[in-house]
Amino acid sequence: MIIYIKNKHSLKIDDFYFKCSIGKNGLSKNKREGDKKTPIGCFCIEKLYYRSDRIKKPLTKLKCVKIEKKMGWCDDPLDQKNYNKLINLGKKIKCEKLYRQDHKYDLMIPIKYNYLKPVKFKGSCIFIHLTNDYKPTAGCIALQKKDFLIMLKLLNKKTKIQIN
Repeated sequence: MIIYIKNKHSLKIDDFYFKCSIGKNGLSKNKREGDKKTPIGCFCIEKLYYRSDRIKKPLTKLKCVKIEKKMGWCDDPLDQKNYNKLINLGKKIKCEKLYRQDHKYDLMIPIKYNYLKPVKFKGSCIFIHLTNDYKPTAGCIALQKKDFLIMLKLLNKKTKIQIN
């Protein structure tokens, strides 16, 4: 199963097309931390992270992880040990908090970009997450909740995302 990002406004999986938004500055083969671009390439996806206080566990073949208040995703390129990894907020580590006031990360799937052996400044925190208004993202891919829930039913742990 492959998720295709066809252009800056559409995501295709199987016979389903969904409106989406991508990074404010478009797509890039040379992604850099903070450039607001979505990386080009074919990537595996991670588990589904979800806010169990706002959404019941969705129907999906992906492994599901409840987002806890202490969870973050390290976006500090100088922290080689934690860069682009799930962390606990107890430490003084620069990160994207996953437990948010807004609803962006009520459903969220990390894209395994710059993931296994992260390269400093190459980019982090590239997620598929929720949007209400399709405003451009900081580099992620965003869908409306109803579309995200349909997409989840189609995904499995071998699913890849093709961005071009």
